[in-house]
Amino acid sequence: MPRSNRPNRPGSPRPKWGAPPEIDLERARAGLPLRESAPDGDWSVRRITERNAAKTYTCPGCNASILPGIAHLVVWREDSLFGPESALADRRHWHVRCWQTRSFRY
Repeated sequence: MPRSNRPNRPGSPRPKWGAPPEIDLERARAGLPLRESAPDGDWSVRRITERNAAKTYTCPGCNASILPGIAHLVVWREDSLFGPESALADRRHWHVRCWQTRSFRY
């Protein structure tokens, strides 16, 4: 049967692949981690937007709560001794300002 270039009629069956899923542009823009080098190692840093912040976390920089709806950072080591899976499991949620002003204690 030849293909038709006419649009489907309102009562006709939908194509087998259906409608494409909606893309969350805000998540796509903020989802890629950045790599940061500091005196305490190499870090992957991912921004979490207000819209995607859904849980309460404790910031390791100030020990205060990061409430839902507050933009923050998720940070994990790039150069973990036990490998990337362990580093990802040890990720922490930081306030943006706490991460920027953290001290490097030795």
